[in-house]
Amino acid sequence: MSIFIFLFLCNNIYGDYLMIKEKRKSKNYTQENMAELLNISLRQYVRIDKEEDLPRRDVLKDLINMLDLSDEEIGEYIRGIVNKKYA
Repeated sequence: MSIFIFLFLCNNIYGDYLMIKEKRKSKNYTQENMAELLNISLRQYVRIDKEEDLPRRDVLKDLINMLDLSDEEIGEYIRGIVNKKYA
């Protein structure tokens, strides 16, 4: 089973808050910094920050590394996006 399928199945342990945004702020990155570091447009990053869209796999891997996200946090992030899109 791939890591991404596994993460979809993780239990909800963080509740409904914008985890990516909080992690970014805790590391003192702006949305502009993140977009530049991830080599994507600011608009794309804002959608990621608001957890409105799942980033491409390569961007997600870089995001995970930059923000030091745990497996549980990654699962919650992906699950939140899927729930918003398909609820």
